Amino acid sequence: MVDPTDHTTFTIENSAVVLVDHQVGTIGWAGELTSQDQRDQLRMWVLVLARFAKSAGIPVVLTSGQEDQAQGPMLPEFKDILPQEHENRIQRTGVVNAWHDPAFVEAVRATDKQNLIMAGVTTDVCLVPPALSAKAEGFEVVALTDVSAASTGTAALNSRDLLHRAGIALLTTAPMISGMLGDYSVPAAAGLFEAMAAEGVYDAFARGSLR
Repeated sequence: MVDPTDHTTFTIENSAVVLVDHQVGTIGWAGELTSQDQRDQLRMWVLVLARFAKSAGIPVVLTSGQEDQAQGPMLPEFKDILPQEHENRIQRTGVVNAWHDPAFVEAVRATDKQNLIMAGVTTDVCLVPPALSAKAEGFEVVALTDVSAASTGTAALNSRDLLHRAGIALLTTAPMISGMLGDYSVPAAAGLFEAMAAEGVYDAFARGSLR
């Protein structure tokens, strides 16, 4: 088995965020999630990540698939949080593995970052293929599992196994960002706490039963 990515080497300065198919329709296809509350949690964390990345100056690449079909448009909040990134999103017209779209690969390479923090909905169809492709081409990849969700529970297990075997670390948003900060007293940390407050994370913590 390949040794997993050392995610502790990911920093604000050397990383980019890549979000694949976070669309209003595809979230509804995440059958691994057992309730609307869990879908809302996924939405909450991806928006925390987007807000933090924007505040910290981390490049973000957005891509969507067939927005005029059942997948629907990207989450509308991206227009406000990441207006330029949303405007420049790679709108695929049918390509499943985003890495097979030259415009997407060009956008990822244009970040000039070798460390990619990736997430996708659904995990099995939208995240695993481009994550494996990026890893095969020499990028270091971390997959965020709380802002990804698979079509079924079995697919979720299979996806995590495939990513792990490829040497891709599996993390969730809070420890990923905390590790990048390294110290909550640095200026960039304020962006994390502001993002968590804006998206209701503290209230969610109080309610409990987060996936």
